[in-house]
Amino acid sequence: MADDLPPLHFTRVERDGNILVVTLDRADKRNALSAAFIEELCALFEWVRRSDAGAVVIRAEGSVFCAGLDLVEHHLEDRSASDFMHICRRWHAAFDAIQHCGKPVIGALNGAVVGGGLELASSFHIRVADPTTYFALPEGQRGIFTGGGATVRVARLVGEARMVDMMLTGRVYAGDEAVAVGLCQYSVAGSSLDKALEIARKAAENPPLSNFAITSGIAHIGNMPANDAFFAEAFIAGVTNTQPASVERLAAFMNKTAPKTLKS
Repeated sequence: MADDLPPLHFTRVERDGNILVVTLDRADKRNALSAAFIEELCALFEWVRRSDAGAVVIRAEGSVFCAGLDLVEHHLEDRSASDFMHICRRWHAAFDAIQHCGKPVIGALNGAVVGGGLELASSFHIRVADPTTYFALPEGQRGIFTGGGATVRVARLVGEARMVDMMLTGRVYAGDEAVAVGLCQYSVAGSSLDKALEIARKAAENPPLSNFAITSGIAHIGNMPANDAFFAEAFIAGVTNTQPASVERLAAFMNKTAPKTLKS
């Protein structure tokens, strides 16, 4: 595992076997994302990329997963349009670092996942909501516009029309409805952390190269014209499906010695 963990002020990192548990740790500010918080996420997930972790779970301290942009900081900084454009680009860099860290990233959500908090969560590969979790994009009511990638990531999850509705009206999604529209894949009656850890452990059993191909390859292929996408898919499959771990697992499948989870 990489041993050069960057200084952490807004997050905590713990290890559960080969799973990294990252905790958003700014509960007194509802885990709002300041400029310094975003820089910490950039550095942290560059470190995660180099680590030997099998998967990552992201959770939050307190009753709110993430309230989004630190609006108090934004107001007090009195940023110019150019300043804020560069802030947005750092958000994009941070969330790209999460999405493309090469490890499955599972969000254990609770409470408000709103505005920039939803942009953050949309960079995770799997999202698990508990009974307190709700999703919203209240930017319209605050006189602002999404700047952390929602127009790409959230729109890809729920569709352009639903995103427009969420921003214009402040519409809130929760529970089974949030699953149905694609904001999360699981809504559990108990602990989202327990479910997220269960998912992470299962995903971490896959070969690392396979997980990298799944978590990054699909997203990149989705941005390509069809013919380019077919070529990229074939190239990734050629590399992934001939790796030593795949050869071993396919031999086990053929010889009927594979675990039952790999037979179906």
